[in-house]
Amino acid sequence: MPGWYDGGKPIKVEGGLKARTRRGSIGSTWWSRRFIDILERVCDKGRLTRGRAYARQGQVLSIDLSAGEVRAAVQGSRPRPYTITVRIEAYDEARWTAIEESIAAQAVYRAKLLAGEMPPEIEELFAAMGIDLFPRDLDMDCSCPDWGFPCKHLSAVLYLLAESFDDDPFLVLAWRGRTREQLLGSLADEPAADPLAVADVPFADRLADFYAPGATAHRPERRPSAVAPDLLLRVFPPPGDLAHPLTPAYRGLADA
Repeated sequence: MPGWYDGGKPIKVEGGLKARTRRGSIGSTWWSRRFIDILERVCDKGRLTRGRAYARQGQVLSIDLSAGEVRAAVQGSRPRPYTITVRIEAYDEARWTAIEESIAAQAVYRAKLLAGEMPPEIEELFAAMGIDLFPRDLDMDCSCPDWGFPCKHLSAVLYLLAESFDDDPFLVLAWRGRTREQLLGSLADEPAADPLAVADVPFADRLADFYAPGATAHRPERRPSAVAPDLLLRVFPPPGDLAHPLTPAYRGLADA
């Protein structure tokens, strides 16, 4: 009868991978919970519950993540461990080059990633490019004869995978095809835009307008006609409680 083994007691494992949480939900960060939410929306809740039990009992022997694929071994009720495979799309070099350029263009995202953090907005950055950070569909296989899908063995692996994302958010990106070292190396090599940078124009090219008041070498016609009254206050705020008494003087400088 199909599924006759489903209630079989699993062979106890010594030294297996165990979930840290003993009850309740698994996953504590926004990125691991995002992955869990996807699983719990598309997978059978009963088998996910049994999968959590397997994950907490330490029935998962190993999990190996590489670009586009996770391979794992789970000890069930039979002597031979079951082989698990979970596949998603890994993005190619051209796609990752575009992703890295988009990240580098966002100074806050770039800084957070270089600091080892996963900014929540990065999911929106992927979406704006028409791609997904987290998989919508999982191509999953288990060597067990279970008729349900996903089986408890697959579920256990997926929960432990989510918990591994807690420990290292860069695994989410590595699964998509970019390791931490590759991504951070690329971002570190990408020069950050300097908002105060001024182009160095040779003096010989500026002889015609060098003595013209307020002119620039490139677009003198776009010189602003007036300075916002509060601009100096925002850019050079006075110390302590001097802002109020010095406001008229700052406005006078702006008008001048």
